[in-house]
Amino acid sequence: MVSGPRCPENTFSAVPRSPEAGVMPPKGKNKLPVPLPEGMVLKDTEGKVWRLGTMIGQGGFGLIYLASPHIDIPVEDDAVHVIKVEYLENGPLFSELKFYQRAAKQEYIQKWMKLKQIQCLGIPVFWGSGLAEYNGKSYRFMVMERLGIDLQRIFDAERRFEKELVLQLGIRILDALAYIHENEYVHGDIKAANLLLGYTNPHEVYLADYGLSYRYCPNGNHKQYKENPRKGHNGTVEFTSLDAHKGVAPSRRGDLEILGYCMLQWLCGKLPWEQNLKDPVAVQAEKIKLMDELPHSVMKLAPPGSSCSEIAKFLACVYDLAYDEKPKYEVLKKILVDGLESSGRYYDGPLEISTTKCTRSQPASKGLKGDLPKPTRRQFQQKQGKLEDKELNHLRKTGPTITKRRQDEGKEVEFNRMLKHEEPQLSADPCIESPVQGNKVKQKQHSCARGRQSVKWKNL
Repeated sequence: MVSGPRCPENTFSAVPRSPEAGVMPPKGKNKLPVPLPEGMVLKDTEGKVWRLGTMIGQGGFGLIYLASPHIDIPVEDDAVHVIKVEYLENGPLFSELKFYQRAAKQEYIQKWMKLKQIQCLGIPVFWGSGLAEYNGKSYRFMVMERLGIDLQRIFDAERRFEKELVLQLGIRILDALAYIHENEYVHGDIKAANLLLGYTNPHEVYLADYGLSYRYCPNGNHKQYKENPRKGHNGTVEFTSLDAHKGVAPSRRGDLEILGYCMLQWLCGKLPWEQNLKDPVAVQAEKIKLMDELPHSVMKLAPPGSSCSEIAKFLACVYDLAYDEKPKYEVLKKILVDGLESSGRYYDGPLEISTTKCTRSQPASKGLKGDLPKPTRRQFQQKQGKLEDKELNHLRKTGPTITKRRQDEGKEVEFNRMLKHEEPQLSADPCIESPVQGNKVKQKQHSCARGRQSVKWKNL
């Protein structure tokens, strides 16, 4: 058996090197469990006991309860723990649990925060897990810190976020992704519904729901690039990466691409493909067009009085990554930090986000899932036949060959000039007026490289 390419040498990793890497989640159709009774006591694998309180929510296949380690008294409404419950045979909680057990223990997170000199890392605290029996059914449960309102509810009320908040959110999520990726995992489903404010510290944001998390580099061996149409369009169609649209296993560049789409929606209020979410192939085509036509495709979406220049640069850097290439997280972070500091704000300050328009009576946000009916092979071919422009050549690929995404007009100097042309009123922005260094096309030699032009920015 031929192994995949080796991952870049990690400077920090919490993931143990063990044969357990081959463990797969349970197979079968996931379903919502029968609720457990309030007051039921559960014992985790460490022998610690937890009392169930009120059920406060449910996901696609699981239930969420307030919980407390004080089993002799009812669980209060202000409890700081929650328990997620699924049937034992379900897969999402299994995947999430494996992530927390391998990579998200508090001692590892604290060590990383100290190493990177950051005040908060947006990964929820994991308290324990175990199995339970009720009415002849087996359940799996996981104990987590309680989190607050999700960003989707706030976004639904506001319809758009201020640029400074978008950049703050992007920086914090990027910090979390850098840690996750260093520990051999990718999240795979970044979106506002999976980003929650803290319950006890509502000025911080946490990346939750690791049900689609994926170990992209087990024991240091990066998964190989392989397209699989049967697995195409996985994740949340609105934000999922181009790789996921083609059925390629999740990778670091995919997480960052998803983050770029999220930031674009938060700043502009919508994405160009939102009217076609029931047609994943059409969404894929729109994303290819957006990425191929950077920076103009992003810059023109900016709301009046604002700019998308940082998001355009962020996506350009991500689009240049090869499938197994380690992102330059500090370069990406600097793009966002510079944009934030140019407006007089600091990236590590508290999030200035209002929840006043969000009431408890509002329904929980419902993100469009990737479990929509997928197109048949015939429908897929028919769709390809209708879309003959150059962007859709990517849909016809039978192998991971190199395709040049941007031609001469995509050279670095042209990219920088286009940014200036799109936002002349922002010429004082150091991110925009920085000259590029060189104009040579950076050719990717890896078979699964995107083949796009690299964009170099002074002082990054």
